[in-house]
Amino acid sequence: MKEIKNILLCGLGAVGTIYAEKIQKYCPENFRVLVDEARLARYKANPVIFNGTRLDFNYILPDKKNFKADLIIIATKFAGLNDAIKNIKNFVNKDTIIISLLNGVTSEDIIAAVYGKEKLLYSYFIGHSAIRCGNRITHDDVNTIVFGSDNNINENVLSVKKFFDEAGINYKIPDDIRHSLWLKYMLNVCANQTTAILRMTFGEMIENKHFMELAVKIMKEVQAVAKAEGVNNTETMIDETLVNLSKMIPDGKTSMLQDVEAGRKTEVDMFAGTMIQFGKKHGIPTPYNYMIKEFIDIIHENQEHKSKNCVSV
Repeated sequence: MKEIKNILLCGLGAVGTIYAEKIQKYCPENFRVLVDEARLARYKANPVIFNGTRLDFNYILPDKKNFKADLIIIATKFAGLNDAIKNIKNFVNKDTIIISLLNGVTSEDIIAAVYGKEKLLYSYFIGHSAIRCGNRITHDDVNTIVFGSDNNINENVLSVKKFFDEAGINYKIPDDIRHSLWLKYMLNVCANQTTAILRMTFGEMIENKHFMELAVKIMKEVQAVAKAEGVNNTETMIDETLVNLSKMIPDGKTSMLQDVEAGRKTEVDMFAGTMIQFGKKHGIPTPYNYMIKEFIDIIHENQEHKSKNCVSV
């Protein structure tokens, strides 16, 4: 079994910081956080504050060549994925394992196209949403990394499992990782996007009959695409997603709603955008996702307009 000793994390957002904090506690001397020059300056001037505690990491720049990672965790937003793929190059060796905690169902294939599928494990984050405000992140420690391989349990899965056990990281290894990954995607597509448009909490969403009826219609588009993509047991996906929705904190907000409220770019291209592409690929209509993308693109354009017209006084 491969030993995981050196760990590199790319992405200090609401999810990445959860695991950066845990790994920093476990093995600070073997842990690096990958940043560019601009982020390095920003974090040095305004360190991340996680649950009220200042976090000072061993940061590393992409051009450094004196560190090779046994495990690379990519936790950027989708818009930052291509930069992450480029920036991790110097830290990858022949035995490096890469996991991507991004939402969606395409990041593994995008990364594998550069570094090889044998290095990738399917993975995603589930748990309560972290709240980010500037450099401050608050989280209640309800979190799990779900991961696995097409080949079920292989050497890479066992190596990551051993490291997570030692570092105290919650995880789950499902029997069918692709089914699980698409379940998370279905939840994101039906909930993240719509709540971002309608500005609703999980509780408001679940208690609203009309909203839930719309959510199921959106889920059916994902279900049809998943079946066309060869995902197993798609007939149970909607019921499973409804159960998962019922477990959310009523006052919680999706990450996409938080992005809209903060004026940040959302991950609509990874959700509705990808659904539209899958629909074209398989000849499956995706009208709900088409309209969702139109609405969120309008929100983005409005935010950009406001930003350009802001005048400091």
